[in-house]
Amino acid sequence: MTRSTLHTFGLVLLLLLLVGCKADDSKKAANGAFGRSDAASKAAALCDLEAIQNSGELIITTLQGPDTYYDYRGVSMGLAYALAEDFAEEQGLKVRVEVAEDSVAMVAMLTAGDADLIAYPMSERDIKVASLIGAGVVDKQRKTSWAINGGLPQLREALDTWQREGKAVTVRKAETQRVQQRTVVYRHVHAAWLSRERGIISPYDGLFRQAAAATGWDWRLIAAQCYQESGFDPNARSWAGAQGLMQIMPATARSLGVAERDLYSPPHNVAAAAKLIRQLTAQFGDVRSPAERCCFVLAAYNGGAGHIRDAMALARKAGHDTQKWAEVAPFVLALQSPRYYRDPVVRHGYMIGSETYQYVNAIMARWRGYGGTPTAILPPGRMMDIPAATGEGEGMPAAAERRPSNNRCTRGNARVRTPDDPEFSQME
Repeated sequence: MTRSTLHTFGLVLLLLLLVGCKADDSKKAANGAFGRSDAASKAAALCDLEAIQNSGELIITTLQGPDTYYDYRGVSMGLAYALAEDFAEEQGLKVRVEVAEDSVAMVAMLTAGDADLIAYPMSERDIKVASLIGAGVVDKQRKTSWAINGGLPQLREALDTWQREGKAVTVRKAETQRVQQRTVVYRHVHAAWLSRERGIISPYDGLFRQAAAATGWDWRLIAAQCYQESGFDPNARSWAGAQGLMQIMPATARSLGVAERDLYSPPHNVAAAAKLIRQLTAQFGDVRSPAERCCFVLAAYNGGAGHIRDAMALARKAGHDTQKWAEVAPFVLALQSPRYYRDPVVRHGYMIGSETYQYVNAIMARWRGYGGTPTAILPPGRMMDIPAATGEGEGMPAAAERRPSNNRCTRGNARVRTPDDPEFSQME
């Protein structure tokens, strides 16, 4: 074959390749926003129940909320999570949650192979439009169900069998009881004063003074916190597993270098609390006033630093002073509302803000009773006026693109599309 012939053959081959690529691109475009790439289709096909069982975990995607999924002091809660966990345990699996910003993101995660199951009630129409399959929790009256990718017969059959067995009713009842018990602390509450005349608050005043030296706090503030946590009962234990005088969670104790077996020891428990207070004080070092900072630290001790930072972000967005607890506290309460916990500035989602709000107020009030000088206390349950322009559909930017963490099925280029995409305009 001559050089000229080879050159001609090469040009023809190149032309054929280009035509093929264009045809492939046209096919992908025809699939629309709901269509998945070939790579994603293969990824989904590899993730039927057998592959999931081999991995040891069921990956669900859902939205944050009291009826779906939220973190409560390190404990995963929410009905959707509880239902998914029940199904997973039946299959010998653990649950991993990928929280989505909205239902658009849930669909994108599933179709890209970054989740096995949408654990959220989707309408039959949305499931059909997204080319998904309804499976798992089905509500015939509302015409909603959870969803999975098509072409997964094992997973679909297992979910449908689990649904037919009526497990959902039992799980709903158990989760309702769990929510009601979340604030239960098994303790014997002692008197708030051992001897008011002699200024002795409790038998542990010496430990509180040591903790005060380590934290820079008034020892009476630590005493007030301890009474709120355990009623001065060193054997107190909460439903969630917090232990001892200062109600330290085992996982927190490990992170502080304290053995779980020592948590019922008053010296070890109070020392662990002092370490935690010091850590949180450093995290909120940008709050300049030490007195104000105490409120932020107490709130973080109870509700988690991430949630308090979210409340500060909401307060800042609304033009409030984030240096003052009285102006941030209402936004802690607001994190119970979808309008706020789904705001783009919020990173940690839903929280039971009323508990943290009252926690800080109760401690500050008791500290004042012990002779301390707390910052201003809001009346129980009071809400300051909060501007209304931070909710869904009220000037909120579209959900940011998000790359879920890699898993056994990921093929790389998952893209979370926003509600601005025309094909998703009718999604919830």
